[in-house]
Amino acid sequence: MIRRRRFKQTTSLEDRLITDAKRSRERARELPPGEERARLLERARQDETVAGWFTSSALESPRGDAAT
Repeated sequence: MIRRRRFKQTTSLEDRLITDAKRSRERARELPPGEERARLLERARQDETVAGWFTSSALESPRGDAAT
């Protein structure tokens, strides 16, 4: 059986996504317009969108008796 390599993350997923988005935008600024730059900007937008979901009120758990 193959064993998985496991390690504990030291930063939250939200923080890692935000950091990756910033890094992608910085690299995109250094490139001329083209496919690579567009790909990096799209990745940054996606990372920011997913990171935003963590603070979205739509993800709050149901409260009160309405959940039953």
